[in-house]
Amino acid sequence: MFHRILLGVTLALASATAKAEEVEFHPFEADRAALGRLLFYDPILSGNRNIACATCHHHDTFSADALSLGIGEGGRGIGAKRMAGEGADAIRKRVPRHAPALWNVGATAFTSFFHDGRVARSGAYASGYDTPADDWLPERLPHLLAVQALFPMVAQFEMAGNPRENEVAGAIHDRVDYAWPIIAKRVRGIPEYGALFTAAFDLRGPEAVEIAHIAIALADFMGSEWRSLDAPWDDWRAGRGELSPAQHRGRALFFGRANCASCHAGPLFTDHDFHALALPPFGPGRTRPFDPLPRDIGRMAATDDLEDAYRFRTPSLRNVTLTAPYGHNGAYPTLAGIIRHHADPLAALDAWTPDLAKLPEAPWLTATDFVIRQDRREMARVRAAVDIAPVALSEAEIADLVAFLGALEGRESVKGRLGKPAAVPSGLPVE
Repeated sequence: MFHRILLGVTLALASATAKAEEVEFHPFEADRAALGRLLFYDPILSGNRNIACATCHHHDTFSADALSLGIGEGGRGIGAKRMAGEGADAIRKRVPRHAPALWNVGATAFTSFFHDGRVARSGAYASGYDTPADDWLPERLPHLLAVQALFPMVAQFEMAGNPRENEVAGAIHDRVDYAWPIIAKRVRGIPEYGALFTAAFDLRGPEAVEIAHIAIALADFMGSEWRSLDAPWDDWRAGRGELSPAQHRGRALFFGRANCASCHAGPLFTDHDFHALALPPFGPGRTRPFDPLPRDIGRMAATDDLEDAYRFRTPSLRNVTLTAPYGHNGAYPTLAGIIRHHADPLAALDAWTPDLAKLPEAPWLTATDFVIRQDRREMARVRAAVDIAPVALSEAEIADLVAFLGALEGRESVKGRLGKPAAVPSGLPVE
């Protein structure tokens, strides 16, 4: 009896909290967002002029890329059809983590970005942000999303390319901030961009365009393009619609016994915190520069705090039905699979098989794609770090939870606000 009363109180509180909370967004300016849309799809921002932000966050794949681990600089195509390149242009390394979707990233509630939170609000630096650029972050960045927009451009295996291939990659090899003026000069040297920036930012002329202007334009686009709060869940909360019986059962589990809402809380369904789930490790990994192992230590790579080992940022569940595969490395191709993992992380870790990973074929990387799974000590460390408690769920209950997650899928918003441009000012191909 006490358990039923407690469950009822929990559901009531969760419902009341959800109704009381509103999502606040950073303001944006329409002309800057329209400019950011062009930049987002323009390969001019990449070292070798062969990949755009949109390559891994495309409208066709609902702001993600449909792969477990991304194929960055050197690849070809988008989404599940993306290939790893060939010959001298073949990729040297997979992107270490799954490309996160961009739904509602303009919300002021976000306090960090990237799976390990390496771009975050912080009082440690005069800028107010803690980033891989340390004290070298450009000035006049208005909020965290604009800060985040800077870093894919200077990531070697995402957009920058390899040293000796181009001036951007070469500059990064010396110091990360040396590359941003090079990118800004490229952009302002294109007459159409120069005119658009001058008008959107009220500049004295194209020569005044700096990397901060590019970051703000990208942020205004991302923050306004993928706002999605028009799901059946939102209608039900507002008393305008109904959920299916399966969705109601899933809702009760989500906010109750399954304990999903302990991490996936609030209107965006995230606590903006970091947790260790023992997701099956594979791929090149992401760790500290002096660590030679192909492992991913999660938040610890950003903080150097042992307590943060193998913890990753809680993703928002808005439109999660559209952005498979799931997990920081895309380990599971289905929602049912990732839910089973949450229900019993260690059993799921033991049962996982490499065929579940969606990895474009790259035979020259095959030998290392899953090699970390043979390291018994590393696997033991992954297991020992788990910080969520198992919960027994039947297959029927898992199906109900999947149904509830379907209620978080937006309606018209999933198409984006402006969509993909037909062409970009650089004249480079738009994928």
